[in-house]
Amino acid sequence: MSDNIQNKIGMVIVAHPDDAEFGCAGSVTKWIREGWEFYYVICSDGSGGGSDDARKVGEAERREISEIRKKEQREACRVVGVKEVFFLDYPDGRIEPNLDLRRDIVRMLRRFQPARVVIQSPERNWTPNYPVARHHPDHLATGEAAIRAIYPASQNPWDFPELLEEGLEPHKVKEIFFMGAPTQNFMVDITETIENKMEALKAHASQLPDFASIEERIRGWATSTGKKYEVSYAEEFHRTEN
Repeated sequence: MSDNIQNKIGMVIVAHPDDAEFGCAGSVTKWIREGWEFYYVICSDGSGGGSDDARKVGEAERREISEIRKKEQREACRVVGVKEVFFLDYPDGRIEPNLDLRRDIVRMLRRFQPARVVIQSPERNWTPNYPVARHHPDHLATGEAAIRAIYPASQNPWDFPELLEEGLEPHKVKEIFFMGAPTQNFMVDITETIENKMEALKAHASQLPDFASIEERIRGWATSTGKKYEVSYAEEFHRTEN
């Protein structure tokens, strides 16, 4: 990993509230302790995570669960130490990697100029028994929009010239970390931050009512990943330099 980065600003771009906690909260906590400043960008409004009872799916219920999930995400960010979280408010369950979303992500990249960005993989992982959640269309669409925003749009003045009128100059991201990619090439030892990851996940009470079983599963994944690198707990990414 590049050790000569002077601009220690990072950004996590995901589809839903709680996606970052599942995928990278241990790593982000560690990086913040090392002096990084992190921002979260949540692309959806979180309105698709309510009751499984179809009779309770209405606009009022969607607004209510959206506000609950945003509150939970803010609390999770407090636990991790994230400086600020932004919600782009695209309809949950209907995210597409279109120009509007790409422009909104570019706007965030140019505004905060992160050197390190963590995103969801735009590709499915067909490894046996891989979590079905990693095939969620919102996750894939957000990953696709994010990588298109990072390259070339964020660094290319010819893309979205209207952002120049907003005073947002082109910005080149240095490092990209993909969560849930088909191939992994980078590990972060989260042994000292695993409890922060769990506490941040626990903040999403509306989505994780049976937290004990979720905690057991997440610890199992982190332990299994850690064994590959001879550490107690780890998160794994595909990392590339831009």
